[in-house]
Amino acid sequence: MSGIFQNIRKYLFLLFVAAVPGLNAQILSDTAAIKLLKEGVDDIYGFRFSEARLTGRELSRAYPGHPVLFLYEGMLTYWSNHPLTPSSKASEVFEKDMTECIRIAERDQNPDNYAEYLLANLGARGMLLLYYADNNLQSKINPMVISTYRYVRESFNYSAVFPDFNFFTGLYNYYREAYPEAHPIYKVLAFLFPKGDKVKGIAEMQNAAFNSIMLKAEAYSFLSYIFMNFENNYLRALPYTKGLYELYPGNLSFKAGYIKNLLLLKEYDEAELLMKSANNGNRYFMAQMSIFRGILQEKKYRNPDQAESYYNKGINELSAFGYYGYDASSWAYYGLSRLCDLRDDRQNKKTFRKTANELAYYRNINFDD
Repeated sequence: MSGIFQNIRKYLFLLFVAAVPGLNAQILSDTAAIKLLKEGVDDIYGFRFSEARLTGRELSRAYPGHPVLFLYEGMLTYWSNHPLTPSSKASEVFEKDMTECIRIAERDQNPDNYAEYLLANLGARGMLLLYYADNNLQSKINPMVISTYRYVRESFNYSAVFPDFNFFTGLYNYYREAYPEAHPIYKVLAFLFPKGDKVKGIAEMQNAAFNSIMLKAEAYSFLSYIFMNFENNYLRALPYTKGLYELYPGNLSFKAGYIKNLLLLKEYDEAELLMKSANNGNRYFMAQMSIFRGILQEKKYRNPDQAESYYNKGINELSAFGYYGYDASSWAYYGLSRLCDLRDDRQNKKTFRKTANELAYYRNINFDD
């Protein structure tokens, strides 16, 4: 079931804000504390990691030992080492922080703070699932999914407490129906779980986007993902990918997502304008830019030789990231297959297409049209 969590945007960290009342029951009325937390979140998502670390130290002094601190530090680790892969030393630190957050949240809860600790628990579990799915760590995904399900169901009991819970209820309602439709092999398994409602699920996630304490960006991100990959409606995805980019222009993942959406809509001029300012030292981001430049050369400039060069460059650059780079690599292989079709090279066309289908998370994202 890793596909459910594939490309899950880094939303769950922000749930800690709603979980903080367990620290001191008054914190949500503490304007200064809420302001500090929001600034720290914005710095993390905006790739201003030095500032975020300073905020983390302030939080640690104010609330030592609270699970929110482990969630915060884990989020810093995840984003500042993006993409986080199992070969990275930072991955050990990340997993340790998330595991400790879960342990404390499940150990120290009481009836007065249960809703807040439930959010912290789900936040850490979601972050771990994100990391496991990013890297296809199937042996870790399945046990975590099974043990997390009960907490997701409990979130339905608290949707009136914090609007943030609408994110979880919306996520469940939508995917309970949409995922088996996209992957029929799971239809039998789906009968073991209560039915969902796709329309209601989208409405709940929109409510989270508009009204939650800290989940605006995360709900936007998931809505864009749903419209792009499950609804195949790139136009409906655009307000969300664009909104994320405008909120956090320094976030390379959000910028790449916006460029990708523009290319799928054939808004080549606007995409190219964004790519001209996309010179960054992040190797994963630049590898994606190589592939996007290949798409521009193929589709806008009708230059197959230059497109082929960019596609091969992107594939080579992404090879260092293992499974994490599979989906972006598939876009390049789809492009190479189309170029072979132009040259009447049927054998390589078929070979490249087969490789692309094997690597793609969602085969409808192929830039064929």
